[in-house]
Amino acid sequence: MLKLGQYQKLTIAKKVEFGVYLAEEQDMEKRVLLPAKQVPENAKTGDELEVFLYKDSKDRMIATTNQPKITLGGLAVLRVAQVGKIGAFLDWGLEKDLFLPYKEMTMKVQPEDEVLVTLYIDKSSRLCASMKKLYDLLSTDSPYKEGDHVEGRVYEFSDNFGTFVAVDDKYSAMIPRHEDTSKLRIGDVIEAKVTKVKPDGKLDVSLRDKAYLQMDEDAEKVMQVIEEFAGVLPSLHGHCQRNNGCARSSPKDRGLWKYWLRSSAPYNLACPVWDISDNSPISK
Repeated sequence: MLKLGQYQKLTIAKKVEFGVYLAEEQDMEKRVLLPAKQVPENAKTGDELEVFLYKDSKDRMIATTNQPKITLGGLAVLRVAQVGKIGAFLDWGLEKDLFLPYKEMTMKVQPEDEVLVTLYIDKSSRLCASMKKLYDLLSTDSPYKEGDHVEGRVYEFSDNFGTFVAVDDKYSAMIPRHEDTSKLRIGDVIEAKVTKVKPDGKLDVSLRDKAYLQMDEDAEKVMQVIEEFAGVLPSLHGHCQRNNGCARSSPKDRGLWKYWLRSSAPYNLACPVWDISDNSPISK
């Protein structure tokens, strides 16, 4: 059986002017063309060749001795060559670019972007790329341990779990949801620290440093919020708590303020709204 999207060892069944036809020894009737420019020198009928099978621009199955950057069910980071009306086209090392349909994107891509994708066969028996359902394809046998610094690529966001990251573009990792990742976008390459190796081998990672090193950065962020509110720090006290934060603050500001209350300034929990202009509390 000829296997689309995979490497296969096939036998030269017939030589023609424009290449050779390849087939399996047990079924010489089903043949696929290997173009002349890719036929090894001195190749003859009966020789066995290892080739990759895909489809050409006319949707015909064709063989190649060139090596694609991804095979069926695999993972690879590919460059966006161009974007069209129906999707994007990725450079995967072969003459015909690989199609990435819009419905298989998790973000809008632009030419020259690098995206982590898998290769699948669609309902029309065409090879296509997808940015979705990568979680189960990532490896869980990484060599990393708690405390190690790693590099990874963001590939999915989840409100329930957090931000999913492919460490080294192949190992399964996650930034837990309590950590602020609002500035990240899919495709970003980040540096992180392993905070936990789970029993199943998956990694928890963090963009944050140890608390005593992180506090200056957090304080800077809170000061930015204070400046945006003209010297007033919004509180979660009273009716603000019931409404998930101060009515004047944005969701991003509320998240930062909640974190600040939990970690860096618990004494502020009893305060309504604090005005740093004269160092006095404002009435509730």
